[in-house]
Amino acid sequence: MLSLRKGRYAARLAETEEDVRRAQRLRHLAFIARRGGAASRAGDLDVDDFDGICRHMLVEDTRTGALVCCFRLMPLAGGDEIARSYSAQYYGLSSLRGFKGHMVEVGRFCIHPERQSDPDILRVAWGAMARFVDAYGVEMLFGCSSFEGTEAGRYRDAFALLKERHLAPRRWLPRVKAPRVFRFARRLRREKPDERRALVSMPPLLRSYLAMGGWVSDHAVVDNDLGTLHVFTGLEIGAIPPARARLLRAAAQG
Repeated sequence: MLSLRKGRYAARLAETEEDVRRAQRLRHLAFIARRGGAASRAGDLDVDDFDGICRHMLVEDTRTGALVCCFRLMPLAGGDEIARSYSAQYYGLSSLRGFKGHMVEVGRFCIHPERQSDPDILRVAWGAMARFVDAYGVEMLFGCSSFEGTEAGRYRDAFALLKERHLAPRRWLPRVKAPRVFRFARRLRREKPDERRALVSMPPLLRSYLAMGGWVSDHAVVDNDLGTLHVFTGLEIGAIPPARARLLRAAAQG
């Protein structure tokens, strides 16, 4: 079994239906109950049709057994399978059909609201993700990076920074598909960001992707179902700077 233990936290792939339900409960707490998403859910679970075709990674507190972080992984043999992904519901991804290597969509990433200040959780999560990448020969990670709430004005500096430094290469650039979007690359084309404010307001997972050379779509999708704004995010494994790659390998060591 693909697993990783570092200090207080351990990551492992879900093995049972109850493991998956624990992840769905944490997702409901993070995305629905706390954020006030408008989705209709059964009980206290966040469930969708993609859960049955994904692997689920759990990060647990080894002292208490509490689930502190989770995310799901959908391996794809290549870009010709991109239409199967969760992200393809919201973004026109025809440009990525030409990607030849193995891909993995990372989705529903969340940390327990009471544990978000602990950086070790994110480190263990990335270490587990790095192990998965190595085990399956993955050449691209992708998914939707979510900002809390649906008011784009709260994240003006963040979107301006994404526009200025982190837009996808033209050959991979996602197209608009969702009915409600914020076209930040167009709307903020003359705006200069305050970098400190931008980074503070960005989700930690997105900051990590960008630090490794990740890129984003030129627009954000307004997701009223989960009460979020999200941008398509891609990370080509071969483009990760060597120093960052060494850090990832170190994080992946148990």
